Amino acid sequence: MEIRIAGIVRESVVDGPGLRFVIFAQGCRHRCIGCHNPDTWDFLGGEPVKAEDLLKQVKAERLIKGVTFSGGEPFLQAAPLAWLGREIKKHGLDLITFTGYTWQELRELCPEDQAVNDLMQVSDYIVDGPFILKEKDFDLPFRGSRNQRIIDVKKSIAAGKIMEAGFS
Repeated sequence: MEIRIAGIVRESVVDGPGLRFVIFAQGCRHRCIGCHNPDTWDFLGGEPVKAEDLLKQVKAERLIKGVTFSGGEPFLQAAPLAWLGREIKKHGLDLITFTGYTWQELRELCPEDQAVNDLMQVSDYIVDGPFILKEKDFDLPFRGSRNQRIIDVKKSIAAGKIMEAGFS
């Protein structure tokens, strides 16, 4: 199983709480004005990497708290990323997935795309929504614009409504 990636960062403190391993998915349809990673938009860019090889790299990092899927748009490669997420969780790491889709849009996709549902379910937190330049705020933790939310997935599913994460 392959994932087309733009790259990885082995140790990041800006892509979620704690020291994180970040995988940047390649390919995005959102094309947000002011995007931090416009080089990830091209679906033919980046490089294909075996999900198993990414897992080996994650497991080799001993100091990380978790893994972040960013992009590009991770939900456009939901099946292999959901598999990787499940394997990552077996090693006691948490998972954050960034997306340009809103929570509501993802929930609407779930009945027709099991892989989207799987990636949502395996994620501990989802940072949702497109980057909006006029909403840009450098003081926000782990996101770029005020419209984006850090959603606690398990709590949101259990409550049947969006429950934002309490970390900053």
